[in-house]
Amino acid sequence: GATPDLGDDFLPLKCDACEQIFCTDHIAYAQHDCTSAYKKDVQVPVCPLCNTPVPVRREEMPDIVVGEHIDRDCKSDPAQRKRKIFTNKCLKPGCKQKEMMKVICDQCHKNYCLKHRHPLDHDCSGAGHPLSKAG
Repeated sequence: GATPDLGDDFLPLKCDACEQIFCTDHIAYAQHDCTSAYKKDVQVPVCPLCNTPVPVRREEMPDIVVGEHIDRDCKSDPAQRKRKIFTNKCLKPGCKQKEMMKVICDQCHKNYCLKHRHPLDHDCSGAGHPLSKAG
């Protein structure tokens, strides 16, 4: 049989994982079923928040899968905060902050965020509140 014409687009490229030689069409790990791709963490990106490997199927985009992991499964603080599982909302008007645990003012016994937890920072209505600014 005649040898197939490789044309001008056969650039011998070395796979950086398994170190075999491929043309541009087959250099991608998935295109030659690369057995060493796992060494390059291409198939298993690591979540930037919790440092857990996130398995990615061959047809999926790693950054999308990691994004879904952050939205659903990630155990890191920022991801959980993003999921709004915190119900301890600051009661100061206009503040949207939520905290992991209750931050109760010991004078008015309402829940605030760490920034507004002091009586002076939330117009406290409790018994021992400071004098008004006028007097």
